[in-house]
Amino acid sequence: MAVATATAPCELRFDSGRICLDLLATTHPEERLDSVERLRDWVTGAGLVPAGTPLAAVDVRWLRGFRELRLHLGVLVCAELDGRPAEGALARVNAVARQAPPVPCAVRADDGVLVRRLRAAPGPEELLALVAREAIELLTDPGARAGLRQCAGDNCPLVYLDTSRGRRRRWCSSETCGNRERVARHRRRAALART
Repeated sequence: MAVATATAPCELRFDSGRICLDLLATTHPEERLDSVERLRDWVTGAGLVPAGTPLAAVDVRWLRGFRELRLHLGVLVCAELDGRPAEGALARVNAVARQAPPVPCAVRADDGVLVRRLRAAPGPEELLALVAREAIELLTDPGARAGLRQCAGDNCPLVYLDTSRGRRRRWCSSETCGNRERVARHRRRAALART
């Protein structure tokens, strides 16, 4: 469902392999959900709503809800990777998932092609339920869960879903953390060569 990847530190990222993990990525290297407008951008960019869906109702309450879910997802995913329980976070994610997600429908566009729309303007609880349900699906699917990886980049806390051939991906992003690692390795080799 994600549509783009980030190239600059402040851009929103949609390259972790799942929307719930993309939500976790909004904390690094700094807070990316720092305004209602950024939340609108994230909701649309993550594909939670069809393109063109009006999100005029997004307000500070939505922002608090997404940040709260992000906190609980972060605790839960990290605990699962570490093999320890996080029952409080699990209970919160399960509670958020109970809400019914937005109801989609197919309508004809002006050119006659079927496009996805929502039957009604979504509320924050409905969209949060989509993210929470996806996290539940990810964490309860043994095959998908086996692909969860912590980025090997220095000081990078991001988690991604490794779907690469052979499951050998090491970084959340080859362009950011991978490039930093390659530059650091080059500098270490160059320093050793000078000594």
